[in-house]
Amino acid sequence: MASKKSGKRLFCGMSYREVQQSNSARRSHLPKQDQQWLKENGYRNIGWDNVIKLHQKINDLLSTSDSDEPTLEELFLKADQIGSQYQTLEEIEAFNQALSKEVEAIANTIDQQFPDEEVEYIDYSQSSH
Repeated sequence: MASKKSGKRLFCGMSYREVQQSNSARRSHLPKQDQQWLKENGYRNIGWDNVIKLHQKINDLLSTSDSDEPTLEELFLKADQIGSQYQTLEEIEAFNQALSKEVEAIANTIDQQFPDEEVEYIDYSQSSH
């Protein structure tokens, strides 16, 4: 007569069946391309090790698949584009001059704090083939 294991095996506080259900539900939120990639690369929802690997891979894909949201750079560019519609050419030019002065001051401060003391010699007397 086979004896039952005394402890129930859990992953992230979920039983085997709960992890499977979670994987199925979360997998359906992935784009079809990612779902197909999981299938082609052998990620299965059967067997403890496979279920855990699938769960972790779905986490990775869900964290990187937020491509619908714009990046911070895109938001700044869009804000600049919108803002420039409401400014005159003189205002834009004055801002750009002030910005270039500020950038130059920052660059000078960085150069003072981190001087480039290494001298570089370039020998042009030898010709390369």
